[in-house]
Amino acid sequence: QVQLVESGGDLVQPGGSLRLSCAASRSIVRINTMGWYRQAPGKQRELVASITSGGMTSYADSVKGRFTISRDSNTVFLQMNSLKPEDTAVYYCNADQVFTPTYRYLEVWGQGTLVTVSS
Repeated sequence: QVQLVESGGDLVQPGGSLRLSCAASRSIVRINTMGWYRQAPGKQRELVASITSGGMTSYADSVKGRFTISRDSNTVFLQMNSLKPEDTAVYYCNADQVFTPTYRYLEVWGQGTLVTVSS
């Protein structure tokens, strides 16, 4: 099947670090852009960072200098440093233009992983 599985969410103290991972299922042979979104309580889902198949990255202003997105083929990572309470959210992995040997998907979403930044 086609799926993205996130991992790495945890409870962390302010100023701490966390590394999120998102692995695409083996059936996925190509993904254009991968990214991380987050949705905090009472807020809309927002794009945190993205990375294209060519390695071009983009970050939300709120995380620039603190977060780093990286990618190894169809696996994407988000290194989060200097975490703040406002980073608390469910983080979702997203894949844009997903190809399998038989189908093309516009988008595939992971189920999310919870990051809680609190002392």
